[in-house]
Amino acid sequence: MAAGALAASLLGGSPALAGTPPVPSAPKLQLPSPPGGENVRVLVFHASAGEEPPTVDAGIEAIEKIGQSGPAAERFTVTATADPSVFASERLGRFNAVVFLTGGGDVLDPAQEAGLQSYMEAGGGFLGIHGAARAEPYSEWFTGLVGARPEGSGEATTQRATVETGDRRHPATKDLPVEWKRPDKWLNWQENPSGSVHTVARVRERTYEPGEGAMGWDHPVSWCRDYDGGRSFYTAMGGTADSFQETDFRAHLRGALLWTTRLARADCQASVTSNYKAERVTSANQPGQSDQIGEPHGLATADDGRVFYIGRGGGDAEAPVVTDWDDPEVGKGQGTVHVYDPATKKVQLVGSLTVFGNKGGGDELVKVEEGLLGIALDPDFADNGWMYLHYTPHSQLDRDKQLAERRVSRFTVDSRTGKLDKSSEKVLLKWPVQVHSCCHAGGGMAFDSRRNLYIATGDNNSSQFSDGYSGNNPEPSYKGTSFADARRTAGNTNNLNGKILRIHPEDDGTYTLPEGNLFTGEESDEGGGKTRGEIYVMGVRNPARISIDPKTDVLYAGWVGPDAGEPSTTWGPAKYDTFARITEAGNQGWPYCMGNKQPYRDRNLPDPDKPLGWYDCDHLKNESPNNDGLVNIPPARANNIWYSPQGGGPDYPRDENGVPSYKEEEQELLLPWLKGGGQATMDGPVYRYDASAAAKGAWPAYWDGKWFVGDFYDADQPRHAVVMPDGDEPGALPAHAESLRKIIPVGEDGIRNLMDWKFAPDGSLYVLDYGRGFFTSDDKSALWHVTYQGGAATPAPGDVVRGDATDDAKNEAKGASR
Repeated sequence: MAAGALAASLLGGSPALAGTPPVPSAPKLQLPSPPGGENVRVLVFHASAGEEPPTVDAGIEAIEKIGQSGPAAERFTVTATADPSVFASERLGRFNAVVFLTGGGDVLDPAQEAGLQSYMEAGGGFLGIHGAARAEPYSEWFTGLVGARPEGSGEATTQRATVETGDRRHPATKDLPVEWKRPDKWLNWQENPSGSVHTVARVRERTYEPGEGAMGWDHPVSWCRDYDGGRSFYTAMGGTADSFQETDFRAHLRGALLWTTRLARADCQASVTSNYKAERVTSANQPGQSDQIGEPHGLATADDGRVFYIGRGGGDAEAPVVTDWDDPEVGKGQGTVHVYDPATKKVQLVGSLTVFGNKGGGDELVKVEEGLLGIALDPDFADNGWMYLHYTPHSQLDRDKQLAERRVSRFTVDSRTGKLDKSSEKVLLKWPVQVHSCCHAGGGMAFDSRRNLYIATGDNNSSQFSDGYSGNNPEPSYKGTSFADARRTAGNTNNLNGKILRIHPEDDGTYTLPEGNLFTGEESDEGGGKTRGEIYVMGVRNPARISIDPKTDVLYAGWVGPDAGEPSTTWGPAKYDTFARITEAGNQGWPYCMGNKQPYRDRNLPDPDKPLGWYDCDHLKNESPNNDGLVNIPPARANNIWYSPQGGGPDYPRDENGVPSYKEEEQELLLPWLKGGGQATMDGPVYRYDASAAAKGAWPAYWDGKWFVGDFYDADQPRHAVVMPDGDEPGALPAHAESLRKIIPVGEDGIRNLMDWKFAPDGSLYVLDYGRGFFTSDDKSALWHVTYQGGAATPAPGDVVRGDATDDAKNEAKGASR
């Protein structure tokens, strides 16, 4: 049946509905009965105040074909009309969804808009396409319905751009490419709707010319929301007639219509920032005590919901700090372990270790970053009480040579008292570190599903003596230990510093080496070097936080870069803080290469101030006089995310040898959603939604599979959830990123200095705020709990047309009943 004839039969008048008078007040509407309904109907409204857009005929044809194709359970009939009087008629209630395929202008009178509002209040569905955002320009209610208004009055030109489909579960985007390249007319917005609506797709502005009113990296193009009792979906795409011929665009419209007609459910609340609550769960310490928290440095969540968190070793402002190496108490501090129990909402001090790690601030030769650095709970912690701690015991300090011992030990937490049994210590692994000069201790730890323990170690190298570029100066030393040459550590195959180690703890307190590490421990080359079999990843600078995807066992890590504030044509890139998705053993590059394999300049004795050749990232040699490992080392891999004070993902033109120009005016920022300055990466988790375990406050399934990346600081630095492209290509750039800054609040009274963040088994998020000082704790040092307060996916399972609730809905119901 033609659309016009169908309109006449459904609306009870001529195809143009010319004889239907408007009514002064909104009618009471009864929408089609939900379950088992056979006649799903969609009204396409295409009136415009001016000339009809050329997209109308193409749009109507596309929507009709969408409704006639696909599985029988997803089909619907279409009625098209340009007569607005239908909105003041009870007949509007016959339609499951209304599509606005309009241009701009005031196309509804007050009674007609009231009818549309009544329709939404009765549970109706609305889909707005492109120019619909210009309709009803004087209506605040309609602005809320579409979500945003375009900037300017002129029509944009058609340009090819890349759309990032960040929602991988909504029916409108789940089957689309994560990076979707297509031509359209891209609109800018008067106000960015992200956070007030649920954005399902964004356009990447660096792939086209956005013109006046550009939005920046967060440029929404499609979104949805539960609005005024109904469901509203808007897409700014569809600005050209050709759009409606695209298979993927039709799939996009089909998914939007499935949700708005109640043929499918979708969560359109998951990224609305008001649906999240961030609550501080620890109080300030009592004076002179660490009854609530130490100097925050890491956390781990137990299966029973308890949260264990550690303090590195700095005390409060009143704690004595000894920096005199002639004093046997130099650097002595207490590394603390606390536990927060969400059932009782109380904190308990589990125990403390006497550490070398309270040497305070000051310059490189005074301050220290050692102490209690990392925590991991045994996979069978509920049964055996085993806790793994990564720390620097004060008892093993060599004050003469200014060397210390780092170790990873297993302790038992007494199930009766909840206290750490110090006598139960089993030292799994230990190695020497220099403590003459600060910094870079690392510390993060994590288990994979095969019970392998990953241990992140910093390069144990000074930040100075190289002008903030590659830490490769072999000259400074103290009693035989060079402390400014990371080729001694991170670039050395025979040294455990500047690495991510992987071991398999055994029940007797020893460990074995899993297959697939970078070395076996038996390699040598003509340089006479050797290796350590514990090394899984080499070439990392200061990896404070690492995480394991619980679904895939893939390792994710972040590490802090050096201090150079800008690139140098002599020495190489500026400081790059870095994140990497690591699917197999390898070399991440430091101190030879950073970012996407951007090399540094070599230096060596007798004159380290003289630049030598550029490192070859694909054929690296460790020719440092401090190297006792292999000379020929694994090639550097590209990293996935890097940022500097200039911005995110700086890249440069390269010469015939692959060396970047390092001229700031020639840089391209590949990741414009990032910016640095003062910067310190804090790798976060990959969220995995578990409907069977999700409890009240659990983050919704929308975030499933997204990788959380953050920074210690809260100015313009990252606090984002990213979607990585499929596959395991080293150095692949994120396909999509969205800000978490309003969900995990920043600011003086928020989570300003992010130190660690992990999801609990119940799906809620815990975050450590370091506080406002350094090498100490203060009244802002705190554990926070971030929970989701939004509702379930819509429509309700019982309101889905044609069929039972989806598996997601059934699982959601199970989770809600826990």
